[in-house]
Amino acid sequence: MTAHYDYLVIGGGSGGLATAQRAAEYGARVAVIESQRLGGTCVNVGCVPKKLMWTAGSLAHAMEDAAGYGFQVPHPTHDFGALKRARDAYVLKLNGIYESNLSKKDIDWIKGHARFVNSHTVMVADQQITASHIVIATGGHPAVPAIPGAHWGITSDGFFDLTHLPRRVAVVGSGYIAVELAGVLASLGSHVTLLVRKDRVLRYFDTMLSAGLAREMAASGIELVTGAVPLAIERAGDLHTLLVEDGRRFTELDSVLWAIGRYPMTEGLSLLSAGIEVSAQGFIHTDRFQNTTIPNVYAVGDVTGREALTPVAIAAGRRLADRLFGHQPDRALDYSLIPTVVFSHPPIGTIGLTEAEARSSFGDTVKVYVASFVPMYHALTERKARVEMKLVCQGADEVIVGLHMVGHAADEMLQGFAVAVKMGARKRDFDDTLAIHPTIAEEFVTMR
Repeated sequence: MTAHYDYLVIGGGSGGLATAQRAAEYGARVAVIESQRLGGTCVNVGCVPKKLMWTAGSLAHAMEDAAGYGFQVPHPTHDFGALKRARDAYVLKLNGIYESNLSKKDIDWIKGHARFVNSHTVMVADQQITASHIVIATGGHPAVPAIPGAHWGITSDGFFDLTHLPRRVAVVGSGYIAVELAGVLASLGSHVTLLVRKDRVLRYFDTMLSAGLAREMAASGIELVTGAVPLAIERAGDLHTLLVEDGRRFTELDSVLWAIGRYPMTEGLSLLSAGIEVSAQGFIHTDRFQNTTIPNVYAVGDVTGREALTPVAIAAGRRLADRLFGHQPDRALDYSLIPTVVFSHPPIGTIGLTEAEARSSFGDTVKVYVASFVPMYHALTERKARVEMKLVCQGADEVIVGLHMVGHAADEMLQGFAVAVKMGARKRDFDDTLAIHPTIAEEFVTMR
């Protein structure tokens, strides 16, 4: 028996659910194919549980800081198992909410794995399903290096399976996932060694952010090792040794965590059956309207190889449904000026061009304003974590083309400033805005 839909969504993560629900709101008959729990990476092994773990780490720092404000805080203990149970219960609750939302919008959830038969037809087990429009939103999965013993390590997925806090852990990677998980583990009490291939963390971010975060990570006890290319993992009993290509050995590790990138989940989709082109890494080629190389087949989210951020997948998915079913033929996501937060300790907020990118594009017309200070929060604490802030401006009007910050409250602060940057704010617009004192945010409107 063959079922037919107006819109068939392969993948029940953030992008897939967003585009499915928006299409259903326009009256389309919609189905979502998903074999696992709803919510995808973000809800199950990404942003949501990560933010809860980040909050636990932030509370650990807050208890350390409380003594400076006169609180007599006894040496705190932490029940990692209790945190995991509470976190997992919250995620399970979200899974149920997503399922309920599909039901309320009369969207069918087909549980299983899809494979293309042609550009209008997929199979799920022995069920044939056709659709006028099909969108691929299958997301990605963590990469594991092809070295001996790599299977002894865990990925970011495995991080959320940990039932006990590892005493000593090596985190391998330089991107935002690596620094986020390294920060969580260190704040909760692990001895963390962070190994990066090149010379710094967050290589594609502004150098101020990279340097500022590295300084604060070192102050928190994280050992940063540069020029470290993994060679193998050896295991003896319950402990691991990580070998790197230059001969260094990192021993007596309870865990090795791979955070070296992510690959698209396109295996098993039989994309060639539909004529869909992919890159050498398996990412699906799309244009600005999320079209693949085949008419009526689209892709959104991490599977496209664009910015692997939940809000990006959601926004792209909603705009695609607007275009297909909402009579908005020009609706598409603008992939420029995407605000980004890294939930490191301390957090990072950034939007727009790095200083290096701006100077490469605009040369001598770029002017940069910076601020570096210990915020009032740390006036009375033993820790003296600094805040670094930067405005990258271009042209005679000093249009703000980049805004960057590492430090306390950067995560919550960025959203409002992102609106201003997206609207084309100039330095003088910031200067003409009254400062809210005493805050960290006021530094963005008082820089000279």
